[in-house]
Amino acid sequence: MVQKQQRMSKGLVFDVQRYSIHDGPGIRTIVFFKGCPLRCKWCANPESQLSNIEIMHISNKCIRCGKCILLCKQKAITFKQNEIYLNRKNCNLCGLCVENCNTGAMKFIGKAFTEKELLSEVIKDELFYIASNGGVTVSGGEPFMQHSFLKTFLIECKERGLNTAVETSGYVETDIMNDILEYIDILLMDLKHVDDEKHVKGTGASNKLILKNWNMVARKTNNVICRVPVIPDFNDSIDEIYGIADFIKNIGIKEMHLLPYHKLGEGKYKSLGLNYELTGTQPPSNDKIQKYKEICESLDLKVQIGG
Repeated sequence: MVQKQQRMSKGLVFDVQRYSIHDGPGIRTIVFFKGCPLRCKWCANPESQLSNIEIMHISNKCIRCGKCILLCKQKAITFKQNEIYLNRKNCNLCGLCVENCNTGAMKFIGKAFTEKELLSEVIKDELFYIASNGGVTVSGGEPFMQHSFLKTFLIECKERGLNTAVETSGYVETDIMNDILEYIDILLMDLKHVDDEKHVKGTGASNKLILKNWNMVARKTNNVICRVPVIPDFNDSIDEIYGIADFIKNIGIKEMHLLPYHKLGEGKYKSLGLNYELTGTQPPSNDKIQKYKEICESLDLKVQIGG
């Protein structure tokens, strides 16, 4: 076990979501770690991708007063077609625009915590965990990118008696994941595609390491749930969903969550100066998702729609 005097690391978190009834049993507090090695085209949390603090400009909160333009010493903020434009290459994150924005249109994404500071945040909800058999879920981004901080934070949670869950893409060095598994009560691990070429096209990375990790966690723990984002034109077919279900069945995984594509994160891309590649893509129908559920259940898997 990590010695207490070693627990002085800091982690970068971009959100703490309270009173969640998803992503694990009971009422949970979800802590979103910043940084992800994948670039999934459907990502609902693009603010999670970079491993550093950044500034988001929320257009529908902006009154175009121009104060941020006047204050910016780097000349990183300008008007373009009656919209505020932030040149992120010139921005040095001094924070003047954020501090002086009266409407909250400019905001920092990412805050550094020590593990004890973060524990103090989550135990504000401890009575809800006790009443509902809930706990803490670490999400992202990819939590294992901050593996040292993740481990020490989970140890703090376990010593407090908190139930812990971690959401992961599985795209992490196997030794690192294996080292932290003992502090995780429930592992919520994605399997987006079993075909490597399609996985690369959809996420920017190979699935070979992910499949290796699936084989490892299947041997090491019984408390793992497979999560499958169902994405049109990526894995949205009977053969592809069956292929994923068949893979996890054969390695001994018993539970699967189907997560239908949604567009809730699309507006964040503009706020971060990013392009959303799936504009116009429609979520799969309820009938189609129900069909996929039945197909996976035919393999004797416990299947849930949603997290």
